Amino acid sequence: MTLAPTPQSTADDWTEHVFSAALGAIDILAIHLGDRLGWYRALVDAGPLTAEQLAERTDTHPRYAREWLEQQTTSGYLEASEGDPMTFSLPPGAAEALTDERSLAYISPLARMLVGAATQMPALLDAYRTGRGVSWDQIGDDARWSQADMNRPWFEQMLAEAIAGVAEVHDVLSRPGARIADVACGAGWSSIALADAYPQANIVGIDIDQPSIEAARTNAAEADVGHRVSFLTGDAAELDGVFIFEALHDMPRPVEVLQAIKAAVKPDGVCVVMDEGVGDSVTVGDDVERLMYGFSLFVCLPDGMSSQPSAGTGTVMRPSTLAHYAKDAGFSDTSVLPIEDFSFFRFYRLHL
Repeated sequence: MTLAPTPQSTADDWTEHVFSAALGAIDILAIHLGDRLGWYRALVDAGPLTAEQLAERTDTHPRYAREWLEQQTTSGYLEASEGDPMTFSLPPGAAEALTDERSLAYISPLARMLVGAATQMPALLDAYRTGRGVSWDQIGDDARWSQADMNRPWFEQMLAEAIAGVAEVHDVLSRPGARIADVACGAGWSSIALADAYPQANIVGIDIDQPSIEAARTNAAEADVGHRVSFLTGDAAELDGVFIFEALHDMPRPVEVLQAIKAAVKPDGVCVVMDEGVGDSVTVGDDVERLMYGFSLFVCLPDGMSSQPSAGTGTVMRPSTLAHYAKDAGFSDTSVLPIEDFSFFRFYRLHL
């Protein structure tokens, strides 16, 4: 089978194709400005506002505020009133998507992730030439916390119900005193969600990133589960359950990690990997695949390559790739759990 690009019959068609992509890139950069400068939140809290009022409320410059407000109106994100001076407001749907950190529709962190990665373009170019990498720590806080913020609503609102619907996993985690590890826990939102869902369990969040561990401890304390959730940068053993949420594809040596997990889980325990819900093979024009390759090009693959030797998995970890890793690590089989409509993710069980 030959994979062909979306039909573009002339050079002008291709120019229009790239031009449309450029408009999207401009919107992403502008969304990042509105997110980081507090402009969206000010419009939600006090709008409609003039440029002068927005600048005053956010300690920014009114000339820049006006240019951003007009650009956002031109692109359809804001509504503007006629008159002099014009006032600008954020429609309710846009307000939820761009400012509500607890909403499943919250999308501002996506812009933060892409812009954070783009600021490392010189390092990325070097990595692409040399085979070296660019780590999460190099990319910085915009990428680190944007991933946590994008996943938080899904963990808080959907994870407990999703797991409860899979008896083979739920029953194990419901054991009194069950010990559950959340490997590569990041800011800890998945660990906190597990603690809320399974109040008789003890949760151990594990991550190599010290800033993430520190944030996770703070988040757990604020969620009042700090007495049942611990976070560390080492290993854990004698586990009833192990989860890896959207992290296996980042790991330079996934087989070694899975081998360690298999050795740590009790014979009657469970191991679950949540990763990107990509297809079995390259598919032209699939928007989910396009997004995942974007993450892979600029974040996940360079991060995975930053520690050598590396499997160089990248974000687009096909089901067959995961199955291969699990087999090499000593697991007997891999199956897909019946959890659907959980953002862009797929849940796998790795059978001991």
